[in-house]
Amino acid sequence: MYKRVCIVVLDSVGIGEMPDAADYSDVGAHTLGNVYAACGGIEIPNLLGLGLGNIKNSRLPRVDAPLASYGRMAEATQAKDTTSGHWEMAGLIMHPPFKTFEAFPEDMLAKWLAAAGHGSQWLGNYPSSGTEILGKLGRQHMETGAPIVYTSADSVFQVAAHEEIIPLPQLYNLCEKARELLVGELLVGRVIARPFLGSPGAFTRTKNRRDYAIPPVGPTILSALEEKGIYTLGIGKIEDIFCNSGVKYVNHTTNNADGVAATIDALENDIAAGIIFTNLVDFDMHYGHRNDPLGYGGALEAFDKSLPDIMAALRPDDLLIITADHGCDPTQPSTDHSREYVPLLVYGKGAAVADLGTRATFADVGATVYKLLCGEDWNIGERFMCSE
Repeated sequence: MYKRVCIVVLDSVGIGEMPDAADYSDVGAHTLGNVYAACGGIEIPNLLGLGLGNIKNSRLPRVDAPLASYGRMAEATQAKDTTSGHWEMAGLIMHPPFKTFEAFPEDMLAKWLAAAGHGSQWLGNYPSSGTEILGKLGRQHMETGAPIVYTSADSVFQVAAHEEIIPLPQLYNLCEKARELLVGELLVGRVIARPFLGSPGAFTRTKNRRDYAIPPVGPTILSALEEKGIYTLGIGKIEDIFCNSGVKYVNHTTNNADGVAATIDALENDIAAGIIFTNLVDFDMHYGHRNDPLGYGGALEAFDKSLPDIMAALRPDDLLIITADHGCDPTQPSTDHSREYVPLLVYGKGAAVADLGTRATFADVGATVYKLLCGEDWNIGERFMCSE
C-alpha cells in the first residue's frame, strides 16, 4: 500500500460554481472552463490524460482511458479563502467560518495604530485588489505616511506600505499588532503585509510580503501525523497557512517553477514515508486576482509540461493527489476568489482508476491520507474509493 502521499494544490484552479455561488456573488464562475474558452483552448495533454476533462461539468475534453481517478470536491466550510480550503483539505471544517468585512471598525483601527505607535491615520479600509488600491491611494500614502488598509471577499486584513515610507520592520510590526487584535468576534484568517516600491503610476509590489495566520482552530491530519512521528513537508506557503502547526519540514518556495522543482526533489530523496504538501501560488496571485485569463492559461500549460517529471519521480508506493483550494476566475468582473468546486485527480502507479464523483467536502483528502499513512480513520470526511 502507499507509504508516501504528495498533495499538489493548484491554488485557485476551480472547476465550476457551487450551488450556493449566488450567496458569494459568483454565479457563472468556472475558472478552468472559462480560462480554457478565453484562451481558445490550452495545451494540457498530461492533465487531460489523468482525467481532468472527465470530471463532471469540467468543460474540457474527455479521454477514453484516464490514468487517474477523478472527481470534484465541494467545500463544506462556508467560505472561499485559502486558509479555510487548506484546513478543510487537512481534515478541519470551520464552523463558524472566518469573519469577512466590508470595512473594519474604526475603533479597532484606532486601537491598532496606537498599539503599533504609528500615528492615528489610515487610508482605504474597503475591499479592493492590491494593484487598484495602490493606483488610488499610493501617492497619498507617500505624502502622509499613513498605511493603506484593505480587504476582499476573503477573510483578510491587508496592509500596504512603500518600503521607503514605512520600512519593512515597521510594516511587519503593524501587521503583528493587527494580528493580535483580529481575534474573537473580529477573527480573520490572515493579516498580510503588502510592501511596494516605485512612484505614482509605476508602483510595484515587492517579494517581501509576509503572512500572519493563526494556528488551526482544531486538529488537522498534519498535526496528528507529526505527533505520530510521521514525516510532514510543506512546500510553498503551506507553513504560513497552517501557522507551522504540523509542518515539521519547510521549503518556502515563492513561485510555481520553484515549487514544482522542490516537489520533485522531495519525491526523489530518501524519505521512507510521509506527506509532501505543495501549494503552487502563481495561478491565484499573478493571474486570477489580476483578471488575466491568458496568463492563467499559460501557467496551466507550464505546470502540465512539468507533470511527467513529477509522475516519473513517484515510487510504486507513492500516491499523487492534484487538487485546488477554491476558484479565482479571471474572466469574472471581480478580482476575488470564487466559490467553486475544485478538481480531484488521484494517481498511483498501478492504482485502480475510478470516477470519484462529487465529494461533499475537501476533508475527504485528509481522511484518505490519514488512513493510508497511519492506518487509522479520521473523524471527518470519507475516504476515496481508490483507497479501499
